[in-house]
Amino acid sequence: MKSLKVIFFGTPEFAKTSLEAIHQSSHEVVGVVTVADKASGRGQKIHQSAVKEFAVENNLPVFQPEKLRDPEFLEALEKLNADVFVVVAFRMMPKILFEMPEMGTFNLHASLLPDYRGAAPINYAVINGEKKTGATTFFINEKIDEGNILLQQELEISPEENAGELHDRLMEMGAELVVKTLDGLSENSIQEKPQPIVEHPKNAFKIFKEDTRIQWNQNAETVHNFIRGMSPYPASFTTIKIGEDEKFLKIFKGKFEKTEHDKTPGTLEIDKHQFKIFTKDGFYFPQEVQLEGKKRMSLKDFLNGFQHFDHISMA
Repeated sequence: MKSLKVIFFGTPEFAKTSLEAIHQSSHEVVGVVTVADKASGRGQKIHQSAVKEFAVENNLPVFQPEKLRDPEFLEALEKLNADVFVVVAFRMMPKILFEMPEMGTFNLHASLLPDYRGAAPINYAVINGEKKTGATTFFINEKIDEGNILLQQELEISPEENAGELHDRLMEMGAELVVKTLDGLSENSIQEKPQPIVEHPKNAFKIFKEDTRIQWNQNAETVHNFIRGMSPYPASFTTIKIGEDEKFLKIFKGKFEKTEHDKTPGTLEIDKHQFKIFTKDGFYFPQEVQLEGKKRMSLKDFLNGFQHFDHISMA
């Protein structure tokens, strides 16, 4: 098997795991492209991406262009004479860049394409109560997540798994799939195929703050799936009133029960032993929460923070 020369594009931890797998394989990483260092946090300290940290630790050449069409950047990549570009959790690439290597540029996406194209495939698979998901490697073209499929691998979603836990399992599985794809391209053993045409593919659009509010007028299981699909990030929320103060309450974990009742969905029952919110067809018991201005905590610690409960209600 021929060792391929690879330029890797990526930013977060999810991408770093794939970079590490390639680096440990028989293929050669000749360059790494990631975002510019950013100031963040209270002290506005400069932070490097997870991908850059790994590249620096392993003496891999790093590129952090402001613009992907920058002529100097493109010329520098051209000189590296890579066989293939690998993209994991990076931004959109211009045609002049993804068409540069002889073998093309492939992307790792955390879903079974054509379903869940977009920025948040892991969250939406859990939110929608899917029993399985997976990862896909595909050649990049000018349309988002629509290129020809190289390899796919399925992964079962367990009933109580949240998006963060699924993310970590897909991160490991995806890294293996990236190396398998490189091996297959090297041996010319992969038959790329167009994505199936689906009339209404499931979408995974970017999640904004307003998308994370819990809708209590839905079924209890739907609410439960939504909360675990948003956990731990970006985290679902509701609002409660403590006296006259309205506060955001993030909910990370809980359980649900289906039962007939005559309560209005969103009604709260709370005392020192329980915290129960009614849904359309039952109720939901939060187990891990974070009140605005406080740290994440268990329900027991949350309830221990109150002396009286008759002044707490849903906002």
